[in-house]
Amino acid sequence: MEKEKITGRIVDLKVLKRLVGFIKPYRGQFYFLVFLTLATAVLGPLRPWIIQITIDNHIAVGDYQGLVNMTLLLFGLLILDAIVQYAHTYLSGLIGQNIIRDLRIQLYHHLLKLKLKFFDKTPIGRLVTRNISDVETLAEVFSQGIAAMSGDILTILFILGFMLMQDWKLTLISLATLPLLLISTYVFKERIKVTFNHVRNAVSNLNSFVQEHITGMSVVQIFNNEEEEYRKFKEINKEHRSAHIKSVLYYSIYFPVAEIIGASSIGLLVWFGAGEVMRGSIPEVGVLISFIMYINMFFRPIRMIADRFNTLQLGIVSTDRIVKLLDSEEFLPDHGAYRTDSLQGKVEFKKVWFAYNQENYVLKDISFQVVPGQVLALVGATGAGKSSVINLLNRFYDINQGEIKIDDVSISDYQLQNLRGHIGVVLQDVFLFSGSIADNITLGNHDIPFEKVQEAAELVGARKFIEKLPGGFNYNVKERGATLSVGQRQLISFVRAMVYDPEIVVLDEATSSVDSETEELIQYAIEKLMKGRTSIVIAHRLSTIQNADQILVLDKGEIKERGSHEQLMRLDGYYTQLYHMQYKGVLS
Repeated sequence: MEKEKITGRIVDLKVLKRLVGFIKPYRGQFYFLVFLTLATAVLGPLRPWIIQITIDNHIAVGDYQGLVNMTLLLFGLLILDAIVQYAHTYLSGLIGQNIIRDLRIQLYHHLLKLKLKFFDKTPIGRLVTRNISDVETLAEVFSQGIAAMSGDILTILFILGFMLMQDWKLTLISLATLPLLLISTYVFKERIKVTFNHVRNAVSNLNSFVQEHITGMSVVQIFNNEEEEYRKFKEINKEHRSAHIKSVLYYSIYFPVAEIIGASSIGLLVWFGAGEVMRGSIPEVGVLISFIMYINMFFRPIRMIADRFNTLQLGIVSTDRIVKLLDSEEFLPDHGAYRTDSLQGKVEFKKVWFAYNQENYVLKDISFQVVPGQVLALVGATGAGKSSVINLLNRFYDINQGEIKIDDVSISDYQLQNLRGHIGVVLQDVFLFSGSIADNITLGNHDIPFEKVQEAAELVGARKFIEKLPGGFNYNVKERGATLSVGQRQLISFVRAMVYDPEIVVLDEATSSVDSETEELIQYAIEKLMKGRTSIVIAHRLSTIQNADQILVLDKGEIKERGSHEQLMRLDGYYTQLYHMQYKGVLS
């Protein structure tokens, strides 16, 4: 499985700028969050200072009323701090959730516009990871990363200010072990950064594997390959587990080491401070007590900064991936301005060349014309280029050379949505979404009345079987139409095409895998759908297209023969060979 590149960058300013750019719609809330962060950073260090004043100025001199007043002040500060902490946590979470909601919508909207070539080469599981896991990481960045880390830094600065204001000697003693903590924090940050990147990579690979193999589970079971796929899954899952365990290992080492360093700093402070008090260099015991509290408050945010930095780093990595997806320009240009309410149905290919990869052409100098109401059949071996003709007509891909016209207007001049609205496509592999039959027919288009759905189902002969199902048109077909037969799914796809009443229909004929009774229904549906419309049919059974107005025989992307069934049979060429190969058992 393809591995994603693991970046070693600490901070990419360009990506960080894009990350901060997501905050723009919520600037007012963010500015208020900054104010709350500043308030949190001030309120914490105030408590040791008030306790020091209480001990030295009131308790030491027996001032009971002063003690009560200072206690009430301290209690009020604690309540205020709790309120500010609540507002800070809630607001940072709110901003984060709003941003990821907007970002998921933006990502999904972008995915809808990308051309099929992008999805041909990008694992679906990876796209799911971008839209779910990577976006979710950004929520943690805004709730536990940027705001929280800014608050930690401000808290450290305010604590240093209070400590230096009270006693610079005790401040230096208190910070004697700080270099050790900074070194261990840096080492931890570097190790955990790489580990977290491995975790993200493992999650992406795991998502890709699970999505692909659950979708293709029938193939796995048909070929009795469960054990081999199970072994592959265990290997990928093992990588995922190992990456997580390594991160747990680094945490289990770093935090005890940080605790020991912090305890050592308190020990040094007590040893030095007690001596200074006994010698009278520090007359107030409250100062020593406040410094012990400051040390605990000082080392805690430093320990947390390492963790929050890695959350930020993960967010930058995820943002980089999301931005690359958002910045991908692999979508069909839709600059056409031509719109029409109806088509005559004339289709023309003029010297069309097309390659999925630049050097390997799958269509070579293809030219043909279909007049309104005619039936064009495409025949040929697998890989001859039949499906590519359909893909190009719908502008799922753009051609390399030549021109495709509908009603003498180049398809690139049509508005893309308007173009596809006039072409009905029925593919061999029918995709149904989880939901009701009615929703699968209309694809959620509320402008299509239910009566039109019923009428279309009646026309193609599908209404009878649909109304026999529990709930009729409201019957839930489950994911990919798993509760319906192949023929039933195919009939629903005909209703789907009919309900939009297209002037041009494209059929990837699919009757080879259904029973004879269903085949008759499908043939009836085909006749109804094609009646009065320009039709392009990919023929798998030559018997079904003998009445076609024009038949193109494709081989390796080239048109080898063209004409009616009788004309092609008289040529005794490619078509005749295909015909005899398909019916040699019957003819013999």
